[in-house]
Amino acid sequence: MRKPAVTSVPIATLLAERWSPRAYDESARVTTEQVRALLEAARWAPSFGNTQPARYLVGVRGTPAFDAILATLNSGNRAWAHRAGLLLIGVVVTTNEKGDVPYAEYGLGLASENLVLQAVELGLIAHQMAGFSPDAVRDAFSLPPDAAPKVAIAVGSAAAPEVLEEDWRIEREKAERVRVPLAEFAFTDQWGKPAL
Repeated sequence: MRKPAVTSVPIATLLAERWSPRAYDESARVTTEQVRALLEAARWAPSFGNTQPARYLVGVRGTPAFDAILATLNSGNRAWAHRAGLLLIGVVVTTNEKGDVPYAEYGLGLASENLVLQAVELGLIAHQMAGFSPDAVRDAFSLPPDAAPKVAIAVGSAAAPEVLEEDWRIEREKAERVRVPLAEFAFTDQWGKPAL
């Protein structure tokens, strides 16, 4: 199912096609080559002073790592994410040899956006989640103290919304995508004065 963004001017197709579906085809695989492409895209994201704070825990469906990541998700996310072909946890490394890494979370955000845009490029879908237990991730993957789990990401192939089974989930999947208008998004001269 496609839900391209309705924009005030044309934007890059890759950006317009990116959204966060929950209906995954549980029979589809994410190949090793696709995983490599996703991680390469994330690896080449910009970061403050080239500190590269982003790291990923990777679980392909059918592996113990997938099951471990799935177990850290809250029940609402587990209800649909078990069908994804790939689950990841985005982690920030908060220190390096110079001390605290500035803007580490921003770096992970940039890397994760690269990853989900690469998923779109590959014909896959991706959904980023805050609903997981960082403590459970730390325990399951023996993270060092300076590694902080910040986001879970499901990647896979799209399925019909009906795989979500519950009416409210199906309707949410089909709902129109909405964003605030540009007049409420970008300002000039003073806060609240639209730039466009």
